[in-house]
Amino acid sequence: MARVRHPGQDCSPGCPVEATLQLIDGKWKGVVLFHLLSGTMRFNELRRQLANCTQRMLTNQLRELEADGLVHRKIYPEVPPKVEYSLTPRGRTLEPVILALKAWGEEHAARPEAKAA
Repeated sequence: MARVRHPGQDCSPGCPVEATLQLIDGKWKGVVLFHLLSGTMRFNELRRQLANCTQRMLTNQLRELEADGLVHRKIYPEVPPKVEYSLTPRGRTLEPVILALKAWGEEHAARPEAKAA
C-alpha cells in the first residue's frame, strides 16, 4: 500500500471531514478523480479533459493523489514512455463522495443565482 502523506489525527469529531478534504483538496484533484471514475486514462487524455490546467499542475496533483494512495500510476517500458493512471481500490471508495459533489454542484453551484449570492 502506498505511503499516505497525511497521518491519522486524533482530535475532535470534525477531523474525519477535515482529513478527507485534505486528501481531495487541490484545484484539480476532485476533477481528476471524477474523470478516473470512468476508467484508466493516459496523462494527455486527462490533460485534454482539464483544458485550463497546466501540465505542471496536473503532474503535481497526480503525484499527490498517488502519494495518498488514491491513484495508481503504471509506466510501460517503451519509447516514448506510456503512463496510465487509474483509481486504486482506496480511490474508488471516494466514488459516492465525488458523485455527491457533482450532483450538489449541478443543483446549486451551476445556477446563475447561486453565483450572485
